[in-house]
Amino acid sequence: MCEEHQAGIGRRAVFLTGAAAALTLGSVSFASAAEGGRRQTRTVRGTLSPGAPDFVYVPVEVPDGVREIKVAYSYDRPTVPAGTTGNALDIGIFDERGTELGGRGFRGWSGGARTEFFLRADDATPGYLPGPVREGTWHIALGPYTVAPQGLSYEITVTLTYGEPGRAVRPVYPPERAKGRGRAWYRGDCHLHSWHSDGRRTPAEIAALARAAGLDFINSSEHNTHSAHAHWADAAGDDLLVLLGEEVTTRNGHVVAIGTDPGTFVDWRYRARDNRFGRFARHIRRAGGLVVPAHPHATCIGCNWKFGFGEADAVEVWNGPYTPDDEVALADWDGMLVASVRDGRGWIPAMGGSDAHRDPDVLGRPQTVVLADGLTREAVLDGIRAGRSYVAESAAVSLALTASGGRGEHAGIGERLRVDQDTPVTVRLEVTGAPRCTVRLVTDQGVLHTTSPLPVSGAGVVEWRTTPSYAAYVRAELRHEAAAGPLPGALAAFTNPVFLGRR
Repeated sequence: MCEEHQAGIGRRAVFLTGAAAALTLGSVSFASAAEGGRRQTRTVRGTLSPGAPDFVYVPVEVPDGVREIKVAYSYDRPTVPAGTTGNALDIGIFDERGTELGGRGFRGWSGGARTEFFLRADDATPGYLPGPVREGTWHIALGPYTVAPQGLSYEITVTLTYGEPGRAVRPVYPPERAKGRGRAWYRGDCHLHSWHSDGRRTPAEIAALARAAGLDFINSSEHNTHSAHAHWADAAGDDLLVLLGEEVTTRNGHVVAIGTDPGTFVDWRYRARDNRFGRFARHIRRAGGLVVPAHPHATCIGCNWKFGFGEADAVEVWNGPYTPDDEVALADWDGMLVASVRDGRGWIPAMGGSDAHRDPDVLGRPQTVVLADGLTREAVLDGIRAGRSYVAESAAVSLALTASGGRGEHAGIGERLRVDQDTPVTVRLEVTGAPRCTVRLVTDQGVLHTTSPLPVSGAGVVEWRTTPSYAAYVRAELRHEAAAGPLPGALAAFTNPVFLGRR
């Protein structure tokens, strides 16, 4: 059986409130097992026009006795002129509990990474949640990421298999603690992808690469799904802490949820104008996690951050190989630091993450190095939240930035040196693993001290003297040699600030 959906706005449309614009089409129905046999298939076709809603739902009436639901889809990719977006159609599914924003019906999302998926009680395609296929109205969720001027024609094939359900799988999650070294600097990568979203690596392969890169912790951050949470237990160990989270991929930017409770799902179906992000930022924090806007100045469609930073616990300033959009993010973050000292309010720490998906993406380039009381979920998140961290391009690079007063006062990265405004302060930076890199000390006035390139050994010590009245904070940058022109070289590392003065 085949049904046609001409999905123009206004035809069988139900616009959901409280979320990005959505459209619900006519339903797809199946006979009972007694009437239709062991397996039944239905195919629907339709066309989406430019300007289509962010989400289009295809209801599927699932009868009793279904063991497995399988969905396959395809869509056309017409040629478009240079500079014009072509067709890209994402897909996922919600079960009989519905599509309510933040509701319980979510059963999986693969975006544009897969052309088919299945779910049953004992197993599911990566990106999807195993569990019973209960009777009721399910919804296939289509996300027209971009639509060509000619429109987007799609075809969806749904296959139901009847029979006794398999035995449900009880999820096992990784432990929230690894062996660690007590209070120490721990290296981690909080933004990466496995085959549970659009990555190509398994959790086991990622864990092996993390260990090879000298990482102590990683964070599961799949696009718009938490299906990977139950697949990290075997990859974790005394030497590797695995935090659980999600990359919440909206149409107005991406945010990484870091270190949430196991099984936490964070909805993404809203834009900045819907005024819903605050609700889900609070949801992340209630689940014990951190809210970290990712690659805020990335140039891909929908990747640029539009929600503001009022709900951010940290911000991902450096994403993957260092590029001009990272340079813009760094400058923007520094501007936020200046505003925080000017207005006497709290500041937002910076992070970095590899956003690694597949070969040749390098896990841990860059990595966030955190001073934590132990290698535990709570301690690592506390360190990130407090800004006791720096970002480095690899485990070869180590930094130690301190500020001291004349009477033994001392402060490190993310801390405040509480001395009077005119007290002489010595800023000291120790570096290893950065051959021929230039050190820059940056304050609320800008770059106030630059060194000659470090020796080929990559090690060096830099001291600089100032006062809190002259510099409200000091942070360090390590820069590679510039290829040409007035712009600085790519980052090898940078620190969060040390604040100077009593405030």
